[in-house]
Amino acid sequence: MSNRLRFVGKLIVALNFFSLFSAESAAPSLGFAGTNFAPGSTVQANVPLSAQEKSLAAQGGNAVPPYAVAVLATPANFDPRKSWPVLVPCSTSDFKRQNRNDRVQLYRRIGLPAGWVLLAGDGPQHARNDTAAWRGAMTLAAIGALRRSFPGSEKWPVACAGFSGGGKGVGYIAPLLARNGCRISGIYMTGANEDHLSDGYARIQPGADFLNTAIYISAGRDDRIATVDQQYAVAGLIKRTGFHRMRIGTFHGGHEVNDAQTSIALRWFRELAK
Repeated sequence: MSNRLRFVGKLIVALNFFSLFSAESAAPSLGFAGTNFAPGSTVQANVPLSAQEKSLAAQGGNAVPPYAVAVLATPANFDPRKSWPVLVPCSTSDFKRQNRNDRVQLYRRIGLPAGWVLLAGDGPQHARNDTAAWRGAMTLAAIGALRRSFPGSEKWPVACAGFSGGGKGVGYIAPLLARNGCRISGIYMTGANEDHLSDGYARIQPGADFLNTAIYISAGRDDRIATVDQQYAVAGLIKRTGFHRMRIGTFHGGHEVNDAQTSIALRWFRELAK
């Protein structure tokens, strides 16, 4: 009898250990806009549009879609109980690119290992008139989904990134997000040959504090579409508007997003957001 009791006791201990090990090793399941996902993965969800977002989407004669498409990518150690920096891409309207295309191709390989959450909002179909207002509506819808999914995320620092035409569009998206309560920690612009940020600040009026936003301009020395001189001119116009936290980095390359420059910009934004 005593041997049998000892055997049963050892079996119970072994089962308890196995249960504990299994619980600890299993990846926690999280939810984004009603869709389950695990940290370190990418999740896509259809999210509703608010009245404001529908109004923005309709500008330019666009048909208002029934929903927006939000795509979220998280680092492997993502825990929504902690604060995370969020990177929001704004793609060019050329070639019918979506914001989520830039998320994957331009920022994922640098942003995720550096501890950034990547969030993109798009329409279910391409807009007939791909305006900054359309992009803003879809991005705001994605931000709304993030806030509803993770309490406290409205306080997470948000950086906006734009390449080429997206570097112009981000001049409207960043102040729009700020006007709607986002804590904008930085704006990363690459290959932008025109200043749209000054106009976006004047039109959207996010408040004087927005002038404290950090701006990083990355310029390819061999860029023939947005030359170094043009990008320095853009920086000068932005500075004249009143933005005073600004850095310009150059790299050996053309009209492209440089990973090393992206890493420098994101590191700077995180330092300022502490």
